[in-house]
Amino acid sequence: MSEPVILINGQPATTLSVADRGLQYGDGLFETIPFRHGKLEYLDAHIERLLRGCNRLQIDFTDLALLQHELVTLCAQTAEDAVIKIMITRGSGGRGYKPPLDALPQRIIASHPLPDYPTHYSEGVTVQLCSIRLSSNPLLAGIKHLNRLEQVLARNEWSTDAIAEGLMLDYQDRLVEGTMSNLFLVKDEHLLTPNLNESGIEGIMRQRVIELASVLNMPTEITTLNMDDLYQADEVFLTNSLINIWPVTALSGTNKTWSHGTITQRLQKALSTTDN
Repeated sequence: MSEPVILINGQPATTLSVADRGLQYGDGLFETIPFRHGKLEYLDAHIERLLRGCNRLQIDFTDLALLQHELVTLCAQTAEDAVIKIMITRGSGGRGYKPPLDALPQRIIASHPLPDYPTHYSEGVTVQLCSIRLSSNPLLAGIKHLNRLEQVLARNEWSTDAIAEGLMLDYQDRLVEGTMSNLFLVKDEHLLTPNLNESGIEGIMRQRVIELASVLNMPTEITTLNMDDLYQADEVFLTNSLINIWPVTALSGTNKTWSHGTITQRLQKALSTTDN
């Protein structure tokens, strides 16, 4: 893998002011985009979510054209497939929660090695139920804000490579998502995925799978799900932009298993056929 490339406001750099509100308060947003075969995948959808997040957090980010130019510059210096991470912070603001009116948003983009999961796509993964719960916050639900402490603590609950992901509940015992992924269940050939109105991230791949399910005439429902629904599911799979679709085959600490079923396989095939 070639050396990572980092641009801060368009310039090669590796440092940021300690007064930056992204560091001080998690006051910002991020997007993680796969760069494969010379292409930033689902770029428009990622940018749309980034702008939606800026609007939600009232970050006055107007340098979209400049950001897109910097993405082109960074990708031109990235010789191999990679993960491109975009961060937008509100900028520097000193101590105190109230943002200064003259804060200048900061643009940070960086390339990272693309992780390799050689068998997860075909053989499936084992997941763990996390003890850390997701709090309810409709204002922040859906967007990728920089404060991911719940996910950080949840991901710290296991260290073995035998577990690929952790599932997270909220404080009402509702299934929400994985630490880094969205969750889908299949029951009686119906596709089910959690409602994310109060917590969780509205993943780009989650939306793509919902669109593909519509094309394939698969009944799909965004709904409230719990552990009983998980245990009764015929198939379970996870999604995000980097992993695409991972079938879940086992829940750690239990004897519960699922097959890499036909619905999951149809969606994997449709995704690889239409988007590659």
